Formats: sequence, C-alpha cells, structure tokens
Amino acid sequence: MSRSPLSLPRLAWRYLWARPMLTALNLMLLSLGLAAIGFVVLVSEQLEQGLRRDLGGIDLVVGAKGSPMQILLAGVFHLDQSTGNIPLATVSQLKAQPLVAQAVPISLGDSFRGHRIVGTTADYLALYQLELAQGRRWTGPMQAVLGAEAARQSGLKPGDRFHGTHGLAGGGEEHEQPYEVTGVLAPTGGVVDRLVLTDLASVWEAHAAHGHAVKSAHDSKGRGHDDRASDRDHASDRAEDHDHAADHEHEHEHEHTGGHADAALEVSMVLVRYRSPLAAVMLPRWVNAQAGLQASVPALETARLLSMVGVGVDVLRSFGGVLLLAAALSVLVALLHAVRERQGDLAMLRMLGATPARVAGLIALEALMLASLATLLALGLAHGFAAVLGAVLAQQQSVRISGAWVSAWEALVPALALGLALIAAAWPAWRGYRLDVTELLQTPR
Repeated sequence: MSRSPLSLPRLAWRYLWARPMLTALNLMLLSLGLAAIGFVVLVSEQLEQGLRRDLGGIDLVVGAKGSPMQILLAGVFHLDQSTGNIPLATVSQLKAQPLVAQAVPISLGDSFRGHRIVGTTADYLALYQLELAQGRRWTGPMQAVLGAEAARQSGLKPGDRFHGTHGLAGGGEEHEQPYEVTGVLAPTGGVVDRLVLTDLASVWEAHAAHGHAVKSAHDSKGRGHDDRASDRDHASDRAEDHDHAADHEHEHEHEHTGGHADAALEVSMVLVRYRSPLAAVMLPRWVNAQAGLQASVPALETARLLSMVGVGVDVLRSFGGVLLLAAALSVLVALLHAVRERQGDLAMLRMLGATPARVAGLIALEALMLASLATLLALGLAHGFAAVLGAVLAQQQSVRISGAWVSAWEALVPALALGLALIAAAWPAWRGYRLDVTELLQTPR
C-alpha cells in the first residue's frame, strides 16, 4: 500500500519545528507581547466595572476638609483613611436640601481581621440594593451583618460573636464588647463583600465600653489618626441614635446618647444621591462653602483615578507593543532565512506540481501556526497573571480582580496575532511565490 502524500499543514508543522530553538524564541516573544495586551484588557475592564459597581449610584460624598480623592477612596471604595469627622447637623442639613434624594451617614474606624466595620443605617442596604443570604438585618446595638467575603474568610455565621479591633489596620486594640452576627449578605462582587455592616450606635457602644471619651469635632484636631477614627465612631453612633429617635425606629439607641448635646455628635462621611441633575452644579459648591466640609464628586474623582492608573496601563501596553514588534521582526527574519534554506525543497515541490500559490501558502501557514500557538499561550498567561494579581489584592483587602473574567475585547489577541503573522509572512511568501525553478535547478549547489 502506498503512503498518502504529505499534506500542506503537516509539512508546514514540520518546517516550523525544524529549528526548535528559534521557533521557541519567536513563540515566547509573541506570547509575552500578546499576554501583556490581554492582561491590560482584563484588568482595566474589571477595574472600570468594579468602580462603577462600587459607586452604587452615589452622586456625592461629603467629608471633612481634605483631599476629595481620599474621601472617595475611604467612603466608597474603603481603601484609605477618613479625612476626619463632620457634625451630625450636616446630615440633617443635607436631608433638608430639596436637591437631595438620599443622604446616608457612615462611621469608620474599626475593623475585624482586616475587614472594615462600617457603622451606618438601613438606608445603606437600600443604596446598594443588598440582599441577605442568611439571617436578618441588625435590629439593635452590637449586631452586625457580614459581607459574603468577610463571612467566608472568617467562617462566621448568624449567631456567632466576634470582637472588633480599634483602627483600620491589623494589630489594633481589641474592644471588650463583642458583636453578634445576625446575617450574611449575598455576594455582590463589589467592595460590600469585604465589609462588616452594623448600626452607628454599635460602634459608639464598642468604644464606650472600652473607655473612650466622646468628643467633638473641634477636640479631635491635632491628635493621631487612630484617635480621630475613634472619635468618629463615637460621634457616628450618636448621630444614628439621633436620626433613629427622630424617625421612631430605634428608641433604645436614643437612650444611650440622649445625654449628649447634638453639637458634639459627628459622623465620618455622608453618601448622597441627587434628586435632580441641577444638584450636580449647585450642591458641591454649597458643601465646599460650609466650614469644615469637603465635597467629593465620584464622577470627577473616578476619572482622575482612572487617568492615574492609565499611566501604568499605557506603560504595560507599550511594553507589549515593543515585544510584539520584536516578535514580528524575528518571525520575518526566520521565514526569510527558511525560504533561502529551503529553496531546493520548494523547487522540488514546484516540479512535483505545486503551484506558486501553494508554495506561498505553505510559508504563510507556518506563520499562522506559530500565531495560533502564541494566542493560546498568551490567553493562558493573561488569565494566569490576572489571577495572581487578584490573589495579591485579595490579601490586601483591595480591588477585586478575577482570572476567570472573560472579556469580549480578548478577541483582539487572536486577531492581533494572526494579523502580525500574515504581515511578517507576506514578504517571505512573496519570495516563495516568485521562485524560478529553472534558475534554481541550473545553479550549482
């Protein structure tokens, strides 16, 4: 039985690996360049969508005088320290504004195993449209609802108890009074998954039981950051008690704080939603005109944040472009050298009946096979790098990045690989197409 003729793909595959070291080098250069592009696509898309999701419809963040970027990072993304405290009266003033649809106070300063404890009201759950996967919402002081990630990492469930620690970093002083877990939130994929939510009064009671005094915003100036965070927690809890008493929702919390003057009550920040587009023009100016208050507009600060991150993205993208250019030139040189080396083989193919187009197709197919291998490796590397970055950021309780994320823009990777391969193979394929069989056979070897 006669052997079947060697097919064009099989011949191209053998030619590709005839020089394995050179092929491996070209494959590595092409794969790393494509992986850098794919990594940028995966991370930048997840970062942008994560920022939009964590904003949760928040139009304005009001905090103490300081950096608007820091206020946004602390109050919305929970990646920084608070700039200070603001009076409880600010919450009432904002709610009284006809341009404000919702004003949600929050109090920061404590943590549990790296997860931030956020004192707030039930409006916070409505703001982010949060749902409970287990248990129920808090109904009194020293009760807490855990985010999905916080519950998973701590192993806590409804009915368990834990102690918060003073400060946002690990190693802080542990509070004596424990929190009781009443519920666990359904996963959202956002920053809320990493938080511990409780009533504003809970944070105050934890500090009161630990012996911290209740002080005003004026008294908090000139001290260390942890002490300012402690005072914010006291004030935040009393602020919530005041609001709950006004709404007749939690009368028992009002009993804890009724002996303090309203002027001493403080919260860390207020998350605001606009009622009208006109508020975007007027409300930030009004806030900044008030003594001790600073407005942070998420739309503007997020654009600034992405522009700063974009510098690193541009560098990585440029690095990938340089690698791709080097890979394309290397493939071009390798194919030109291969055509010169294989002139005798190509002439023999022509004598056996192969058309010039078939010879040129053989060279192009070799480049396309290299590009296909590089695409598979690049996509694997890009997702692997994203998974490693996600694991590192998860250890730091930072932005959530997943290696399992799939982006429609990843289609650029194979398109770019095949395009570069065809461009690099164009000249060698043309030279193969133009080979003169008669001249080759007459040339002494």
